[in-house]
Amino acid sequence: MQWRSLVLGLLLLRLGLQALLALLPALAPGLCLRRRFPFPFPPPPGASHWGSLLRPGGDGGGGGGGAAVGDEYERRYSGAFPPQLRARLRDAARGMFVFGYDSYMRHAFPRDELDPLHCRGRGPDRHDPSNLNINDVLGNYSLTLIDALDTLAVMGNSSEFQKAVKLVIDTVSFDKDSTVQVFEATIRVLGSLLSAHIIITDTKQPFGDMTIKDYDNELLHMARDLAVRLLPAFENTKTGIPYPRVNLKKGVPPDSNNETCTAGAGSLLVEFGILSRLLGDSTFEWVARRAVKALWSLRSNNTGLLGNVVNIQTGHWVGKQSGLGAGSDSFYEYLLKSYILFGEKEDLEMFNDAYRNIQNHLRRGREACNEGEGDPPLYVNVNMFTGQLMNTWIDSLQAFFPGLQVLIGDVEDAICLHAFYYAIWKRYGALPERYNWQLQAPDVPFYPLRPELVESTYLLYQATKNPFYLHVGMDILQSLEKYTKAKCGYATLHHVVEKTKEDRMESFFLSETCKYLYLLFDEENPVHKSGNKYMFTTEGHIVSVDERFRNSLWQDILPGEEDSAEKIKPNELKAVNFSSNCNRVPDERRYLLPLKSNYMRQIDRMVGLI
Repeated sequence: MQWRSLVLGLLLLRLGLQALLALLPALAPGLCLRRRFPFPFPPPPGASHWGSLLRPGGDGGGGGGGAAVGDEYERRYSGAFPPQLRARLRDAARGMFVFGYDSYMRHAFPRDELDPLHCRGRGPDRHDPSNLNINDVLGNYSLTLIDALDTLAVMGNSSEFQKAVKLVIDTVSFDKDSTVQVFEATIRVLGSLLSAHIIITDTKQPFGDMTIKDYDNELLHMARDLAVRLLPAFENTKTGIPYPRVNLKKGVPPDSNNETCTAGAGSLLVEFGILSRLLGDSTFEWVARRAVKALWSLRSNNTGLLGNVVNIQTGHWVGKQSGLGAGSDSFYEYLLKSYILFGEKEDLEMFNDAYRNIQNHLRRGREACNEGEGDPPLYVNVNMFTGQLMNTWIDSLQAFFPGLQVLIGDVEDAICLHAFYYAIWKRYGALPERYNWQLQAPDVPFYPLRPELVESTYLLYQATKNPFYLHVGMDILQSLEKYTKAKCGYATLHHVVEKTKEDRMESFFLSETCKYLYLLFDEENPVHKSGNKYMFTTEGHIVSVDERFRNSLWQDILPGEEDSAEKIKPNELKAVNFSSNCNRVPDERRYLLPLKSNYMRQIDRMVGLI
């Protein structure tokens, strides 16, 4: 009987210790974090514990320790993802696209966008030219149809792709009295025309028969016509940085604003470069590359950072915020993607310098994503000249950055940053346009069906093959169906907390959000299996990476720069300090959580989820 009592006592002791260990992760981090919180008084209601993010190199607690026995994160996310479930989710993503696309064609075409609540079309706001939220994007050229072309091909719908291409050729004209933003017209319209042209003329036809009978490069000619109408934006600027807007019929408006954002002026090189190399005409790439180099020359001598708004005549920084979100995001993205596509050495050098400066001045939190103590890594908004924190919010566009980190091999850091945005999504069922990480609340609460989190989820899955990201995709898809589906499509969320809707379905929902969700669940898609190499533009348009884009018919892109055409081979890409990180996610972690559960719990707590 004594040995039975002894065994029973040991079992009770073990259970008690397990219960204590289960409570410690919930109690200790909060106590530690409150001790180092920077407020002189107790934190105000709703304030978060992201104390050390207010300064570089914060040393906060919150990590450490192992997962509790029977951890809820491991139960939910670990293990294989059933192929039958994956197939159903692939079909659901296709169905989401089909419902949105068919609703647009039935109720809105040939207008630019669909109003999904009232089942009608939307074009430019002719009554209010100052309504830039609409007029910057909508040019009276069937925007949603054009933007969706390559999604039809990626989903293998050859008949509808061919029908849509013929509709574009037969009905769309850019000879319109419409003033549009150069950036939006480039990434949404020019990029899609080029992508569809490349798909049509691909001799391998990996997506099925996407050829068009008697096709005579009409989409390429349309792309050139549009680009020529955008060229006046690059004229009469003392810096070479383009005007933000242009009238497609009349050129730059006489009352045009001299201020533009870094991303808007510096994210034209991929589309303009492709067009130049397909046509054998350096003009388009020349003006786009000149703009990039002009912006790059204006970076801070102290930090190496760029601001977010600049005067195109004086080169003076009007907006001194340096971050990874709106106004800056795709500038960094296109430095790397221009290199991947064209192989120009200077693009990679600029990206490496930019990435180093981002790490030095924007990154907060612990050094390693998956080990050590402190707050999880996060990239904040700082003053471009001093590196000092400017505010305590981030925006949803910044969720693209983990995907960019995947492309350079910094997978571990991408895992942590992605987990932060996913935690916000779990809390609201969407990403608010702007989220205050200190107050744990949205600053700008609407969600216009943006794709950035889905994009990073897809790229992280491709890099790690970890089923965790399939679960993330499933959560996103289910949230979109639950909160944004409307009578005739999918609607912007006006408020992520209240789940009220706005009557707008932006074109990028079909060109990006649905496409990335579909590809996440379609393992056998030709994008993954055809042997071709593909790259996605910032609007999600698919472009083949091949030698024809690495060959130019001109010697110098910019006059007077002898090595401007120097190439680097694709396998020579090495982002500074991160060349080996692709190998830091070993095979044995494939069915484990990409981020240790105690760190996931820490992030969930810091966004107010638990």
